[in-house]
Amino acid sequence: MMQSFYKYQGTGNDFVMIDNRQQNFNKNNTKRIAHLCDRRFGIGADGLILLENHSSLDFKMVYYNADGNESSMCGNGGRCLVAFAKQMGIITDHAVFEAIDGLHHAKISDDIVSLQMKDVDAVDRFENHVFLDTGSPHHVQFENDLENFDVKEAGSKIRYGAPYHDAGSNVNFVKKIAAATFAVRTYERGVEDETLSCGTGVTAVALAMHTLDETEANEITLNTQGGALKVSFDFENGTYKNIWLIGPAQLVYTGTI
Repeated sequence: MMQSFYKYQGTGNDFVMIDNRQQNFNKNNTKRIAHLCDRRFGIGADGLILLENHSSLDFKMVYYNADGNESSMCGNGGRCLVAFAKQMGIITDHAVFEAIDGLHHAKISDDIVSLQMKDVDAVDRFENHVFLDTGSPHHVQFENDLENFDVKEAGSKIRYGAPYHDAGSNVNFVKKIAAATFAVRTYERGVEDETLSCGTGVTAVALAMHTLDETEANEITLNTQGGALKVSFDFENGTYKNIWLIGPAQLVYTGTI
């Protein structure tokens, strides 16, 4: 059976997009999803996203990790899906859609997509790291020699270790560049490797740096391996609100497989 697809990327975080408004895609075939994401035998991507109809909103997002399993929220994936929805003529310059962690608003101008993330009211501080959930769970810690750091080896140990174990956590390593600029490298569970960028990850890093008083800014630039993203937010009564993940989302190519 031939499958049409669209390949998108947001700062190097890449996704297979499939229009599933007719419900023709087999969501239970995890091996097929993993095959489509395989970089040697399939299309190649960090994840696969289905665009589906919604009864009252513009569309619904269904996200799968590269291992074939449905996963928690993907920020860059959400931004790319907004660009895909615009290409498909479903939206023009704004969108409201449902994802696994709830409702999201988004804005698009040229290839820049701004995605509103869920509020965050809990940032847990530990001796050497911070943990928070920005739609996906994220461990955040500093690493001075970030350029030469083995993210895959260190990230996998933390991802599978205590207290995360089988459920796991994404792991972000951070270096401060300037008052409102940080470099970030992320190990993603489900991909089980470093990705060039992680949207929920840079969101977590921005909030963590504000919590740790590493910055007073409420708009922060995060430099990833795949490019720069911005995160803006309001902080009111111990809760981060009005959080926006901002950056490019671009079509790479279309095809059938």
